[in-house]
Amino acid sequence: MNPTLGVLISGRGTNLQSILNAVAEGALRARVGIVVSNASGAPGLARAKEAGVPTMVIDHGSFPSREDFDRAVIDVLKRHDVDLVCLAGFMRLLSPVFVRAFPGRILNIHPSLLPAFPGLYAQRQALQYGVKVSGCTVHLVDEELDHGSIVAQTAVPVLEGDSVESLSARILVQEHLLYPEAIAKVLERLSA
Repeated sequence: MNPTLGVLISGRGTNLQSILNAVAEGALRARVGIVVSNASGAPGLARAKEAGVPTMVIDHGSFPSREDFDRAVIDVLKRHDVDLVCLAGFMRLLSPVFVRAFPGRILNIHPSLLPAFPGLYAQRQALQYGVKVSGCTVHLVDEELDHGSIVAQTAVPVLEGDSVESLSARILVQEHLLYPEAIAKVLERLSA
């Protein structure tokens, strides 16, 4: 049986869509078992429902602490027998409680060539710094922000006159290609 992915989102869900497409096309031998969002209005929830994937909204504001929120998400992921957790535009920092619940089994995609420009607004940081090359990184999540072992990266040139929007759009195209490939690579390692 194919391994089960749990995908965490907060917004549009375009990386979720790239995962769903790769699964549907057979390019990614896995199944998305659950999509969890901390935002009830996240457009990505509709993408999941359209693909027949169960969804759950867990409002982080309903919990007294980050750890309590994380425990609720962990519980849902474990009930769905998730083998690998994929962060796809999930705009919450995970606590050590979460990271320890899925050691070496949490992936994130970030719109920069880590370790450069961690955190929010990576594309803006790249432009402000004046780099000639940016890109995206898929990495294993550890207890530090945008820090864990790098699984895969793709470089994207920064063009003369680029705006945050134009650079972000070009990076996003590469994210959609890179993330399913990186997930497949990690699943292969986990099954070895």
